[in-house]
Amino acid sequence: MPDAKRRTLLKGSLAAGAVGVAVGTGLLAPRAATAAWPENAFMAKGVDDALEALLGSGTLEESASVRIKAPDIAENGAVVPVTVESGVKGIDSISIIATGNHTPLIASFNLGEGALGFVSTRIKMAKTAQVVAVVKAGDKLLSATKKVKVTIGGCGG
Repeated sequence: MPDAKRRTLLKGSLAAGAVGVAVGTGLLAPRAATAAWPENAFMAKGVDDALEALLGSGTLEESASVRIKAPDIAENGAVVPVTVESGVKGIDSISIIATGNHTPLIASFNLGEGALGFVSTRIKMAKTAQVVAVVKAGDKLLSATKKVKVTIGGCGG
């Protein structure tokens, strides 16, 4: 029995050594897993430009079916909790915008088929501004807005 364990150990050591040599010589290089992201949308300086680059349209329809939860007053703009939910069928994505930020598009979540229309995150706000939740369902852009007063800025303020 000891010979079988020793053979297994030697085989495993040989395999690990071969992988180490392949990585060291560049024959087996790990690739960075990078997702395709809409850089133009996240770098846009205006809300309409960001929406156009991200969703193809800047026309929003205010809807009671989109609910945004955020504090009325955020003591620290660096960590403002925001929750967006909607019961609309066929949601493709949920995006969050802070109109007072230098680059207003904060986050965009692409949802898979059958996913619940719910996201919760913490955002960074530079100053008191409107937080806009945008739900894309088919060709419709539904939105809800909430004003958040920031007492201490989170983006260098």
